[in-house]
Amino acid sequence: MTARIGVFGGTFDPPHIGHLVAASDTRHRLGLDVVLLMVANVPWQKLGVREVSPGEHRLAMVTAAVEGIDGLEVSDLELVRGGRSYTADTLDELAAIEPGADLFCILGADAAALFTTWERHEEVAERATLVVVDRPGTPAPVPGRFRWMRVDVPELEISSTDLRRRVGEREPIDFLTPPGVVTCIRERDLYRLRP
Repeated sequence: MTARIGVFGGTFDPPHIGHLVAASDTRHRLGLDVVLLMVANVPWQKLGVREVSPGEHRLAMVTAAVEGIDGLEVSDLELVRGGRSYTADTLDELAAIEPGADLFCILGADAAALFTTWERHEEVAERATLVVVDRPGTPAPVPGRFRWMRVDVPELEISSTDLRRRVGEREPIDFLTPPGVVTCIRERDLYRLRP
């Protein structure tokens, strides 16, 4: 039987329940065997924009986030490969690991709108089914020359940027991210404002 694998890449700095809802709902609606939360090594979109937490911390947080959730798994493929993280390379590697698998590239609305700025985006569109996660009743604008599947998920106004800010300002992040992620952030002293 052909495996149906979702690839949901990101910086996950930190992961939050919005990521998990998007991954879980997409898996359910598209009948995927698994959704891999692919932790980027060097996210090229963020180079020179902001400092990104080390990969080992982000991997630990995503591992904690998906613990016990059926069908969601963390992947360190891009971290192990090293260098800048490009989805085209990741899909090539997954195709070699899982020959014949149906691959689904899952993108949030913001990432989908910028899809044509991606390195080798045509290869991504050829290698995988493109999936955009939408808010109900508000279709995300996507580049029209590609075929997209749409999955509506509940609208959750949560962002990694806001979680980093909240931690830095010593505000609670409970219920915005799984308890294991909160513990990971505390134990690793992440996102604290430095004097």
